[in-house]
Amino acid sequence: MSDFEEFDLPDPQPMALGDDQALDQADIDALFGDVAAPAPQKSGLRAVIESDVINHERLPMLEVVCDRVIRTFATNMRNLTSDAIDVSLEATTSVRFGEFMNRVALPAMFGVFRVEEWENYGIVAVESSLIYSVVDALLGGRGANGPVKIDGRGFTTIETTLVSRMIELALSDLAAAFEPIAPITMKLERIETSPRFAAIASPSNVTAVSTFRVDMDERGGRFSVLLPYATLEPVREKLLQRFMGEKMGRDSLWEVHMGAEIRKTEVQLDAVLAERVLRLRDVQALQVGQTLSLNKHADDPLEIHSSGVRLGRALLGQRNQNVAIRLLTDIAKD
Repeated sequence: MSDFEEFDLPDPQPMALGDDQALDQADIDALFGDVAAPAPQKSGLRAVIESDVINHERLPMLEVVCDRVIRTFATNMRNLTSDAIDVSLEATTSVRFGEFMNRVALPAMFGVFRVEEWENYGIVAVESSLIYSVVDALLGGRGANGPVKIDGRGFTTIETTLVSRMIELALSDLAAAFEPIAPITMKLERIETSPRFAAIASPSNVTAVSTFRVDMDERGGRFSVLLPYATLEPVREKLLQRFMGEKMGRDSLWEVHMGAEIRKTEVQLDAVLAERVLRLRDVQALQVGQTLSLNKHADDPLEIHSSGVRLGRALLGQRNQNVAIRLLTDIAKD
């Protein structure tokens, strides 16, 4: 005989809320939590490292390098695919490495390349629409009227090889565009499909990102060239230069002109025999014919000044019936 008795419980009925029993925002927040509550603010060193605000130097030369890449890359892509290619530069910005890698839409390809002369790395990120468009063009396809469908599968060896040709072409044009600034060699080392395996810097490192748009017969997509600021450090001073026209780097014409004008500049030099500090009342008491002792000998060196700035030392003498001085030290060196 069982010690427990069975009871028939009524079926649960749904609770009906009347007009006066409607849930307000406070009840919803009590059930699900306050979804609009602000995230806790970071402080200290973490707030500085993970800040979304990036203070960076603008690199005017880098923008001109990208403009040169547009012209050469468009021509070389036409020769490669035999299609009408239009290449444009969408933006050149500075972002943190981790932020950029997290916002790249997958599937995508990441071409990790090495700059031999700078001994550092960069990344070419190619989005899926451009990948399928390049593969279709290189395999003889004539394109489609609608956008390319992304099926989420992994990339085949043939697709990776064909896209590698495009990336190597872009790196060759980028190296040629950098040549007026600094001759470099960009070598593609590997192709990755996961952002984790393409990491070349810490997530907080600041990088320069140039995004290009490639259009070919109603198809195409974007690719981005990512260069960490640590990679650009050897040529940072040159990339900060501002200039006019297509000429990059130093302008020899202005150097020659400025050098010639500086050599023709007249500079007034003062030979200071000696200096003595007097009180104001002693100066007021000076009489005509009074002798001031300077405590200097005839063979003691003089000081050469220009606009009150001491330039060097010299000896007093005579040449061709004129008073002359002979420098003992180089200008600005004592």
